[in-house]
Amino acid sequence: MKKNVFFIGLIFILLLSACSNKEGQVELLDQPYSKTEFLMGTVVTLKVYDKGKEQAIDKSFDRIKTLAAEITTSDAGKSEIDKVNQNAGIKPVEVTPDMFYLVKEGIQYSKASFGDFDITVGPLTDLWHIGFPDAKKPTEAEIKQVLPLIDYKKVEMNEANQTIYLPEKGMALDLGGIAKGYIADEVNKVMKKQGVTSAIIDLGGNIFVRGDNPKGGDWTIGIQNPFEARGKSIGKLPGSDVSVVTSGIYERYLELDGVKYHHILSPFTGYPFNNELAGVSIVSKKSIDGDGLSTAVFIKGVKGGMDYVDTFSDVEAIFVTKDKKVYVTDGLKDQFKLTDKSFKMAELDEKGAK
Repeated sequence: MKKNVFFIGLIFILLLSACSNKEGQVELLDQPYSKTEFLMGTVVTLKVYDKGKEQAIDKSFDRIKTLAAEITTSDAGKSEIDKVNQNAGIKPVEVTPDMFYLVKEGIQYSKASFGDFDITVGPLTDLWHIGFPDAKKPTEAEIKQVLPLIDYKKVEMNEANQTIYLPEKGMALDLGGIAKGYIADEVNKVMKKQGVTSAIIDLGGNIFVRGDNPKGGDWTIGIQNPFEARGKSIGKLPGSDVSVVTSGIYERYLELDGVKYHHILSPFTGYPFNNELAGVSIVSKKSIDGDGLSTAVFIKGVKGGMDYVDTFSDVEAIFVTKDKKVYVTDGLKDQFKLTDKSFKMAELDEKGAK
């Protein structure tokens, strides 16, 4: 259903220029300390503008690598989540506090979306394996076999023992829908502890901008055009201490006989969701919220997604449809600026998108 730990959908390009802050303030650099590594199946880039705070980047990468090793599932089967999945129907598994918290949060997001987003979708994502060399379209029989295993309500968590138990053999957690958001928030905590006031955290397109840009104002965040190569934006919005996360269908898909099957799978039907959306971007204070909500909002389409976002405080959304219409929630109407004339801003009527 969601992106494992691979980056999918729309990515965000930061449109900014840097300069030093005024005298008396923290000294910021024209050119930031920057480091890029390929982790969790995606490109991770961290930039710090505070002079003398280069060590914050290394400490942040240490935190990323620790969490990625606990979360990422693989054939090696060494991660914390691997061990939980391997012991499905056998026994509870004690996990680190980070993983216990992450799974607990995943259950809450699953509950809030009424199961549209479900962290136990692992058997289905493994079946399709979209984004990997062995991706395939499963048979109807294969899909029907795994669907009964997908139910977040079955996950048993023991707070006192810090254990997680999947009670049926074949069940599997897939934390790809919230992992990068959680890690981005953790990196932000590391940056804060290190005294960083101005930084960009980019986990394969999951963007978090810390503080103000070196000019002293908001960062400008560009929204990637879903129909073009990376680097082409359709619009922009200002932001400070804010996360932007996207789910979409164009970055990763399986194409067979001229038909594209994207990676956002329904835990109810076992097939990719099919609606009018090409992508949805969630703007929030916490990146885990953006990750946890983006799939559910995408699944619900423009009208349902708008209504769903309205139930959360401090959360906004940008919707891009397949026919190049752009819808934004009320809180972004004076913030988001469309820059690509091939797209059109649109409004909802009583029946929904128009």
